[in-house]
Amino acid sequence: MSDRRPSKLKLHHRFQPLKRASKWPVWADVLARLSLAFALIGIVVLVHWIDRAGLKDNHDGHISFLDVVYFTMISVTTTGFGDIHPVSDRSRLIEAVIVTPIRIAVLFIFVGTAYNFVLKRTWEKWRMARIQAKLTDHIVVLGFGVSGSEAVKELIARGTDPSCIVVIDQSPTRIAEAEAMGCNVLQGDASNDDTLIDVHIARAQSVLVSAGRDDTSILMVLTVRHLSPKVPISVVIRAQDNELLARQAGANNVINPVSFTGLLLAGSAQGAHVADYMADLASIGGRVQLRERPVAAAEIGRSIDQLASEGRGLRIYRGGKPFGFWEPEAQSLAAGDLIVEVVRCEECEASVPGG
Repeated sequence: MSDRRPSKLKLHHRFQPLKRASKWPVWADVLARLSLAFALIGIVVLVHWIDRAGLKDNHDGHISFLDVVYFTMISVTTTGFGDIHPVSDRSRLIEAVIVTPIRIAVLFIFVGTAYNFVLKRTWEKWRMARIQAKLTDHIVVLGFGVSGSEAVKELIARGTDPSCIVVIDQSPTRIAEAEAMGCNVLQGDASNDDTLIDVHIARAQSVLVSAGRDDTSILMVLTVRHLSPKVPISVVIRAQDNELLARQAGANNVINPVSFTGLLLAGSAQGAHVADYMADLASIGGRVQLRERPVAAAEIGRSIDQLASEGRGLRIYRGGKPFGFWEPEAQSLAAGDLIVEVVRCEECEASVPGG
């Protein structure tokens, strides 16, 4: 059995070729394609010239070099006027075995070039313009590094439609990764006004900023807040000294992965399962989920312990100010309150043995 398993695994292995973005500009790609096409046509001209004795010209009976070029072009383009045609068996064999495959190759090159650089680009530009014009209530992710990509994966896992997510990054590789996930993408500088205007930042539901550098992230926050005074902004800041700057720039939520890691470590020191539960709360893959929502009409006047969702209420936000579940304000919910609660993740529980 042990000898058969490796071969079985090989049968199911799917080869994934390496991919790398081309560094050629568009004009160089077009020039290379056309050069190949004309090189193939040149081969046909040479073959016809060598075998010109097998061709017949119904006009004057003489085959000149100009006649060969003319016959080659109408032959390759399948026009076929019939004034020049092969008459010998060898010429007909050459047309069938050599010229016809080259003719097909040249047609593929021209049609492929027209599709890639005219039809496809025009269609994609028109399609994306329509999508762009209709963007509203979407989530904009500025920076698709480790934090940004993980955030997008988590959003999708929580049920967010990838078509409602817009990713902006300057790296072609990262943009390709985001596009493969189904997101709308834009390669450009996310700290530039025009770039953010192009994705209708003022109509966004929220903005997630993770540029990899604190100074760049804070600049992006400033730019977003300048263009959209009310959109919620969450930003990843790695240096604690920059957290206040990020808030002053307009960020609603400042996330420090270093501090969060410290919290997990401290929690694990105080209890074997504290850090595990904190990670459970943060991820959609856990048995419980931490979420924020507006108070429901049926919950107005109730205590935070009597939520219609049957979740565990932890905190409310009233007028932008937080109140814990033990405070008097949380004992009578009011219209406009935001509730932070812990709810069961039934789908995740179903996959865990023993519930």
